[in-house]
Amino acid sequence: MTVLDDIIEGVREDLAERRRALPLEKVRTAASSAPTPKDAFAALGGGRGGDLAVIAEVKRSSPSKGALADIADPAALAAAYERGGAAVISVLTEERRFGGSLSDLDAVRAAVALPVLRKDFTVDEYQIWEARAHGADVVLLIVAALSDADLTSFLALTHELGMKAIVETHTEEEVRRAVAAEASIIGVNVRNLKTLDIDRDVFAGLAHLIPAGTVIIAESGVRDAADVADYAGSGAHAVLVGEALVRHSDPAATIDEFRRAGRTAWQESGMSARS
Repeated sequence: MTVLDDIIEGVREDLAERRRALPLEKVRTAASSAPTPKDAFAALGGGRGGDLAVIAEVKRSSPSKGALADIADPAALAAAYERGGAAVISVLTEERRFGGSLSDLDAVRAAVALPVLRKDFTVDEYQIWEARAHGADVVLLIVAALSDADLTSFLALTHELGMKAIVETHTEEEVRRAVAAEASIIGVNVRNLKTLDIDRDVFAGLAHLIPAGTVIIAESGVRDAADVADYAGSGAHAVLVGEALVRHSDPAATIDEFRRAGRTAWQESGMSARS
């Protein structure tokens, strides 16, 4: 069993418990009364040049590193991210490996005006309705965890609810599947979800396969501004950053530094005027 398989097994078990406690019909009712979703596609630049966008993550732990930060107040952290110029706030809600919760999502949603991503391992439409019920504007769909049929239907439901989806890929085949599903936001995760190894060169090898007009996100492996600049120079419109922010004493300043590094990389590579 791979790490991804193990995580998904736990996600399904926890999902079954939540479904027993709150049937889908009630979740749908709650979703219908949630505030109108915010436009994450526009917040991330709409697939055009300009400023590199930072998706700043509320992340307590990870399978590869264990505990990362004792986040006593996720709302305060999210507010700092917003002050620093983050475009989207990502909230881990998977509990077993990442220490997240829907309570963290609720706290962050109440604290910021930015689009909020419910970052989890989506394997059932219940989770998409649940995300909307808790005020999320974006969900994560991992191609490696989904059949083509599920990817297509989950994307359709996400759009039906007015939300956006970050469709996460790791290989050339997965990028082609995401493009075929007409994903408008595609993430390239340079962490192998089977081994948890990082290979930053993966991004440049895959980003060029993603069509113009799509928001391209570099996921994982960001240690500092140099990594951000490398991703931006290879075609990233946005970077998703967790560990480097939650472990920093001044996450707002770090976000500003990352955005400036991305802007400089675009200017040097002549990419700032692309569309």
